[in-house]
Amino acid sequence: MLALAFVAVVAPSALAGAPTDQLKQHIDRVVKVLDDPALKQKPAERHARIRKIAEEIFDYPDTARRALGQHWNARTPQERQEFVQLFADLLDRGYISKIDVYQGETVTYTGETIDGDEATVRTKIVTPKGTEVPVDYRVHLKSGRWLVYDIIIEGVSLVANYRAQFNKVVQTASYTALVDRLRAKEATPSASPRGAAPER
Repeated sequence: MLALAFVAVVAPSALAGAPTDQLKQHIDRVVKVLDDPALKQKPAERHARIRKIAEEIFDYPDTARRALGQHWNARTPQERQEFVQLFADLLDRGYISKIDVYQGETVTYTGETIDGDEATVRTKIVTPKGTEVPVDYRVHLKSGRWLVYDIIIEGVSLVANYRAQFNKVVQTASYTALVDRLRAKEATPSASPRGAAPER
């Protein structure tokens, strides 16, 4: 369910249209990958396909900037580039890599709010047992496409949670310590249903 919340929107975007329309149009392509019997026997290829699609719709640089918060401005271009890659890998470990837990959940759309070049698309993930998990997608219009920069799962912001965790590490240790932890793959998913996994 958590994986679906992340990958539900990670499909190539056509020309910019209503954010919800784009989600509706592309979510089937992601589910098709998840449901493909042949790919279920090839987990590495399945994962790679989802990761590639994610990179086309998720605004990793902007999400990483927001997650690092006040500490972003002090970073050099090289540090920023490295942090974006480490953050993308972190999201991959925490969300996309868990696609194998997908059990046929479906997505219903409950509304959207558009404010200029930003929008929020409200959805619910419905499990086969009927459990509903509210998931909001924050997107912005960039280069003619609606790109995701935050996901709110059960009221928990992925960006806000990571920002709090990253800020704590930088303030109590250093930015270098944060990067070392990310390189060592010690960070854990932040926004997840039924509570977030704690940082070590």
